[in-house]
Amino acid sequence: MKEAPAAPTPVVLGIDDLRPLPRATRIARTSCEGIQLLEEHRDSFIDELWLDHDLGGDDTIMPVVTLLEEAAFNGRPFQIGVVFVHSANPVGAETVVRSLGRWNYRVRRAMA
Repeated sequence: MKEAPAAPTPVVLGIDDLRPLPRATRIARTSCEGIQLLEEHRDSFIDELWLDHDLGGDDTIMPVVTLLEEAAFNGRPFQIGVVFVHSANPVGAETVVRSLGRWNYRVRRAMA
């Protein structure tokens, strides 16, 4: 009797300057690294994307949000199961949730 093939490992990406994000299969620490990480997964399904708003210094998640918005605007949104926003910045987190929700990404606010 043959064994069933193992289920593929879920793709869980995180963009956060500090948190370890133990469930993440890959983590980017800056918005620039986050954009690069998403581009590497452009044509594959991302099960979960975890976003922090404030990424240290003047860096924020907004360049990544812009990339996601532009992809949706151009009719080719990233294929993401759920986007979790886990920022300790409530105003920034709400901006991300509203922005991505407007483009029909499934987005949820998570505790920081």
